[in-house]
Amino acid sequence: MVIVSQVTLEVTEGNSTCIKAELSASFFITYDTANGTRTVMVPLPGSAVVGVASSCGGDGRSPWLVALFGDGHALGLGFSSNDSLYSVANLTLQYNLSDVSNFPEANSTDVVTVETTSVGMVARVNTTYRCISASPVIVGGATVTFSNVTMEAFMTGDDLSPNESVCTADQSFTTAPPPPPSTTTAAPTPVPTPPGTPSQGSYSVSNSNGTVCLLARMALQLNISHFSASQNQTIQEVVNLLPNQTTSSGSCDPTSATLVLTQGNATNLSFLFTLNSTSNRYHLTGLSVVAAWSDMTGPFNTSNSSLDYQRGSLGRSYMCISEQTLVVDQNFSLNTFQLQVQPFGITRGQFAQAEECQLDQDNMLIPIVVGAALAGLVLIVLIAYLIGRKRSHAGYQTI
Repeated sequence: MVIVSQVTLEVTEGNSTCIKAELSASFFITYDTANGTRTVMVPLPGSAVVGVASSCGGDGRSPWLVALFGDGHALGLGFSSNDSLYSVANLTLQYNLSDVSNFPEANSTDVVTVETTSVGMVARVNTTYRCISASPVIVGGATVTFSNVTMEAFMTGDDLSPNESVCTADQSFTTAPPPPPSTTTAAPTPVPTPPGTPSQGSYSVSNSNGTVCLLARMALQLNISHFSASQNQTIQEVVNLLPNQTTSSGSCDPTSATLVLTQGNATNLSFLFTLNSTSNRYHLTGLSVVAAWSDMTGPFNTSNSSLDYQRGSLGRSYMCISEQTLVVDQNFSLNTFQLQVQPFGITRGQFAQAEECQLDQDNMLIPIVVGAALAGLVLIVLIAYLIGRKRSHAGYQTI
């Protein structure tokens, strides 16, 4: 059995500590062998040390915590902040495929580096981020799972703040105990107004050489269950993603592609597509979201890296005009409308021929069936009419 240790890592400058993290992490990495692909779990060992690339930031640089471990492996966390919140804005994973103890029979000896800007670790300034629950983060073709995390960046003291920002997974969503009986009639809980159908946005991701490697057109609607500060209970809030306020980023590899949509400081949505190089079929493997909406008691974040949506063929786009609901977990689902996406095999920066989803095919089938039924009915009536006329003429024969 592989033991995942808790590691303490500190970034200091002079006699001051600016970043401190106590955490456990494991890395689920898929790589190629002569007999296909293999997935291994590599733990962050207790012997991990803080690398020289770590920094408290300043002079236009962001703070970074870089943990070095094993034979050429590294985990990097880059931080950013505004007036009220700080977050892990960038996660980088480096792994060395020549390490035969962790990657036996690997086809390559390359050092692979993958990164993501959709991490989901957000806390209020001058508080400690705490998340005991397992929290997976999709990064390229790997998944980093954190647990038992207590961490603070932009520290003002020598140790972690006693004030905590607790992650969504650790929060208790039980409602407050009912108030004592009262003769006053309580006002009814306001029902949120449905936001209506969202607007379609166009998004793209380019390689380092400027070549477009992922295209997407879609209208998106987020369904999040969270604890409402104003209503003191768990509610389901439906919010449209606004294309004119949303920016896109991401990365592309031969067998994986990531699209990250960011709407201001409030919403970050990440899609992970993977390609099966044997069947030349791709699908949406992972979805993650970070939301810091005004009525939330704390930032909401969740992810799922074992999904199976939007299946398409290499060199074709996937299209679904109908509304689809992509369930990520019990607290988050995503509604898509007027969607067309192509994460692999793009030429000349344009969508290839589309493969339609089953919902669109069914919607086209219904009018065809109804039309065929009506045509059949008209034909039956016409035949009956002709037979009736022939019989009526048969009664008047010439003498």
